[in-house]
Amino acid sequence: MGERDEPGTIGRRVQQLRVARGLTQKQLAEPVYTPAYISTLEAGRVRPSDDALRHLAERLGVEFDELATGRSARQVTEMRLRLTEAQRVLAVGEAESAVEQYTALLAEAEAQELPEEQAAALLGLGECALDTGELVDGRRYFEKAEERLADAPLPARVPALRGRAVAHYLAGELRYAVYLLESTIDELNRGGLHDPDALLLLYASVIGPYMDMGAHARAAQAAEFALALAPQSGDPALVARMHRSVARTLLAEGRLAEADASLAKAAELYRGLQLRTELANCHWMRGYVYAQNGELERAEAEMREALDMLSAARATLYSSQLTVELADVLHRRGRSEEAAELLRGVLGGLSPERGAVHAAAAHRLLGIIAEDARDTDQAEEHYVRALSLLERAGAAGDLADLCRLLGDLLRRTGRVEAALDAYRTGLGHRTAPGTTTLGPAPAQPPV
Repeated sequence: MGERDEPGTIGRRVQQLRVARGLTQKQLAEPVYTPAYISTLEAGRVRPSDDALRHLAERLGVEFDELATGRSARQVTEMRLRLTEAQRVLAVGEAESAVEQYTALLAEAEAQELPEEQAAALLGLGECALDTGELVDGRRYFEKAEERLADAPLPARVPALRGRAVAHYLAGELRYAVYLLESTIDELNRGGLHDPDALLLLYASVIGPYMDMGAHARAAQAAEFALALAPQSGDPALVARMHRSVARTLLAEGRLAEADASLAKAAELYRGLQLRTELANCHWMRGYVYAQNGELERAEAEMREALDMLSAARATLYSSQLTVELADVLHRRGRSEEAAELLRGVLGGLSPERGAVHAAAAHRLLGIIAEDARDTDQAEEHYVRALSLLERAGAAGDLADLCRLLGDLLRRTGRVEAALDAYRTGLGHRTAPGTTTLGPAPAQPPV
């Protein structure tokens, strides 16, 4: 419960409770203490021992913790139960209701000066903000949670650090997200703080930024560590999230059946936990698996199911990102006009600060559709916009492919020098696929 209050505060509390119960100082003191001792205590001129506080708590009909700190252990337990309920509400996709619960709990925790419960409420509000795409608010909540846990061991601070990193990742700040995650992994492993849940959360979260940066080797290594740590984790939600992230690296290696199996495991776990947003992401990734394997009809079905679930959960940023990938499937199925309409509708919800990589993907696909329609000016405009977004995000793997598309377009329109510049830029990113800017890999866990 933390340290007890100052003697003056305890004395006033004892006096208020004694008067409220109609007891005299003599009645409160008997049979162990004297009325003079109670008078001195209530005046704040003596620091009561634990034995004295236990005697007074029993006579006043309150708990020791409540008398010593003003906080009831029962109240704290009930607050933690409500925090768990708010977490469940968020997990089933009801972010707005969860925000209301977390906001009320935060106010209570602040009033009772409970830093751990404040941090838990702030973490919940941060996760709500990630779900709804309010990335600046989310980052602020996670930063405040870190402040509340400043004196806690590093494993306890990992969820807040990871949340901040994910907010930067979704905003397109890939390198900074990787820096936050890698430096935390390194500190845990070098310090011998081999907490399985903390490491699993970090390794699962760093796979996405690695993949978008083209650092496939590091993504694969992170996936291997995550898989090795999974049996040690007591959190099925973490294991499910890990399986979904690992699927991305399996896809990069062409191991489609294994990726699908990993996603099926995640979906089963999330279904049991009723985590609708995460379950939607599993359908999303399964759709991506099918798309990579050329099974476009199945890919569309999975992605539409995921989009319905995310829309119901009002997870606007994730919905926008998924819509871009669904549009790609529709384009490959010959429904380019429908794909373009989806992309134009979703671009308003994406920006350099909010989903930069997927905004670039939307412009890239609109450029391809414009090229197919022989509108080279429009195609070039979309490619240039995509290039700017990817350069800002540092998504090296996607940059190389986009430079090839832009170079081909410039060459076909007779601008050979400009085409050569685009190709050279792309080759630079292809030869250094996101790893040269990352520095040394973090220390490895003992797995």
